[in-house]
Amino acid sequence: MRRRTMYAWAVAILCFVVLMIVTPAIPQSQEYHDFADQREFFGIPNTLNVVSNFPFLVIGLIGLVLCYHGNYFKLSLQGELWGWTCFFIGVAAVAFGSGYYHLKPNDDRLVWDRLPMTIAFTSIIAIFIIERVDERKGTVSIIPLLLAGVISIVYWRQVPTGFIRCRFFDDLRPYALVQFVPCIAIPLMAILLPPMYTHSAYWLWAAGFYLLAKVEEAADKMIYGWTHHIVSGHTLKHLCAAMVPVFLTLMLAKRTVETERKSLLKTWKISWTKVKENGNELKVESCTCTYSSVPIEESDSQVAVPASSV
Repeated sequence: MRRRTMYAWAVAILCFVVLMIVTPAIPQSQEYHDFADQREFFGIPNTLNVVSNFPFLVIGLIGLVLCYHGNYFKLSLQGELWGWTCFFIGVAAVAFGSGYYHLKPNDDRLVWDRLPMTIAFTSIIAIFIIERVDERKGTVSIIPLLLAGVISIVYWRQVPTGFIRCRFFDDLRPYALVQFVPCIAIPLMAILLPPMYTHSAYWLWAAGFYLLAKVEEAADKMIYGWTHHIVSGHTLKHLCAAMVPVFLTLMLAKRTVETERKSLLKTWKISWTKVKENGNELKVESCTCTYSSVPIEESDSQVAVPASSV
């Protein structure tokens, strides 16, 4: 098992190195900061893009409280508790980091927007490893994954730290991997790997809302035009992205330990088989109709027509 793990890490590192060699660097486009909705209300620049981050703070704090308040989520493993703690801290921090960035969008502030999201992404991967692969490996992977996320931010952008400003490569490729690999890996793992708990479908709902958020982000100005300058795609992106921790919090509150561990794919196959069997058992009753001819007899009686007198 240890040898297989080492092989897996070696393959992953090799793929990353090859990807970094064969693909060009991706600098941060300055057009990214040009959001559609730049209106100011109550003295707050870019008001809707700022205040739409508030749900992250609410759900992040709720999740943190429920993690430790009487073990409401019934987390049975220490690694789970650490992983979900990091996740909800990252979610709550998004409200501050993203709000700070949208007050005055630029590359320096974008660091603090992306850093909390990276913490949340990498924590989710560690949680999945704990629940679906191996508890010990998942717990051990929490710190390395968090560090990988932080390094991807540092690699991309200069990070102001007091009097020192360290400028690195202005390259988004590592950050793109940290952000988009979970988007692919989590739904696949949710479908293919048997879960420890029930309500696994909530993972797919969360992934769906995140995908919708990315679409809205890409269509920022288009949505702003469609809504006649009422709301922009980026504002809706914040609200949809906040639904991800909402669904995961609901999942934690509702789920129980899965007694019979079956992947979603296997569950779907069983359900489809039952549907087919029930369909084959349905019998269509035939109705036979017989028709009989009824003879019609004509009478020979003649009707006398009296002659009219003039």
